[in-house]
Amino acid sequence: MGMIMAVSFTRYGRLYYLDPGEHSPKVGDKVLVPTDAGPEVAECVWAPQWTSEEVGGLPVCAGIASEEHLTRDEGNKRRRAEARSVSKRLIKRHTLPMKVVGVDYTDAENVYTVYFSAPQRVDFRALVRDLARNLRARVELRQIGPRDEARLQGGIGPCGRDLCCATFLKDFEPVSVRMAKDQDLPVNPLRIAGACGRLMCCLKYEHPLYLDAHSRMPRVGLKVDTPEGAGTVVGRNVPSDSVVVRLEDGGRRCACPSASVCSPRKQHDAAYGDTAKVGDGGA
Repeated sequence: MGMIMAVSFTRYGRLYYLDPGEHSPKVGDKVLVPTDAGPEVAECVWAPQWTSEEVGGLPVCAGIASEEHLTRDEGNKRRRAEARSVSKRLIKRHTLPMKVVGVDYTDAENVYTVYFSAPQRVDFRALVRDLARNLRARVELRQIGPRDEARLQGGIGPCGRDLCCATFLKDFEPVSVRMAKDQDLPVNPLRIAGACGRLMCCLKYEHPLYLDAHSRMPRVGLKVDTPEGAGTVVGRNVPSDSVVVRLEDGGRRCACPSASVCSPRKQHDAAYGDTAKVGDGGA
């Protein structure tokens, strides 16, 4: 067993997990997180707690942030906000088809990194020179795709929750329309696309759950017996583990648990087959 804690660099932002080490911060405390550019200030979201799993390789919390660290962090935030404003103004002056998505600043090296999105490749050499002159620092521009743009900006998904990519997802994995079909979703871009305009990431990590459920649940079109009478399966609801059945008597539809569409004896025979019958005969 070991201890683990979670922090976030922005409110409601993506969570990062740390080994608390010898420190015991409370929720809301500002702590130091080791990064390639040195310790950075983040907010403790989960206080240190024991975990039953062995989680190795986590960075170790560098301690509670002091007033000096907080002052430095506030100064960096002001510099990032200034760089964002200057970048937008100069992009407009150069009439470039670019949109500023985020800005990072490394005070140890005095380097700004401006992330932007654009419909195609952009020649921003003149823009970089103007930015470096106005900000009096080295400037790097990096073009990102729609999914990274959604991750940096954040937002609310079609489900009403914060975007997965902006909270807990670490890596983007390929998503296909086949996954939407396997989950009985309409192949409609407006229904299966996320805030980035691409297929929703949840289609990928929920896909194994649907495949497993469909292997156990009665298929659409199968004749079944329900507590309300015989009928035909016309739909399946994996999250609630239920099926929609159109009853033969009157054509009315009803929703019932998937385990109730056949008798316990049928479930027993499907599980044990002829073995149970041989045992009964020998008795």
